[in-house]
Amino acid sequence: MEIAITARGLDITDRFREYSAEKAQKIAALAARAIALDIKVTRHAPGKGSAGDDRVELTLVGPGPLVRAEANAADKYAAFDLAIGRLLERVREGKDRRKVHRGRRRPVSLSEASADGFSAVDITPASVDVLNAVATGSIPVIADEEAEWSPVVIRSKLFAPTSLTADEAVDHMELVGHDFFLFIDAATDRPSVVYRRTGWAYGVIALDVEATVVTATAQQGRRASR
Repeated sequence: MEIAITARGLDITDRFREYSAEKAQKIAALAARAIALDIKVTRHAPGKGSAGDDRVELTLVGPGPLVRAEANAADKYAAFDLAIGRLLERVREGKDRRKVHRGRRRPVSLSEASADGFSAVDITPASVDVLNAVATGSIPVIADEEAEWSPVVIRSKLFAPTSLTADEAVDHMELVGHDFFLFIDAATDRPSVVYRRTGWAYGVIALDVEATVVTATAQQGRRASR
């Protein structure tokens, strides 16, 4: 497994390279097919009311979905230990889910869940405007490269659409350690979001593209008639 380290705001010493390579052996033993481990280390400058800290982001690349973990601590060694602990936990959980995958109950389809207003899954569907904002990335963001350090950070990322089943989307979400995951539903071909609820319960929200087009056309018609 190859190890690549990049740094921002600090120098990477040979000691840290050796330390990270030694710790990464645990990953290689648990994920034998892993291809590479990307390590990104960032030092935040001291800000108002903060002494500053180091952030370590890990991305495990392999034949399957990416596995990510990140952590902040007073120094890069402590942050690395926290991040790699989370990464190992996610790899183990991913292996456990694959073992029991065949024993899962058939998940409730979107049409079944929406038939009675999503009462069966106890959720309130988001509005089309909110889903559009998430899907198009139109929510205002602050670019990491231009903004000064702040305890509140909004990141913007753009990904190519991926066609998955709801079960596969849950697996991807758990491996990257997020509370939600955007994907194209393989059964309906709709932009969808799977999200974590409580315990091992999950929900799925989908965007009805046809309804969005109809709504936009109707709004244009009303503006033209004014």
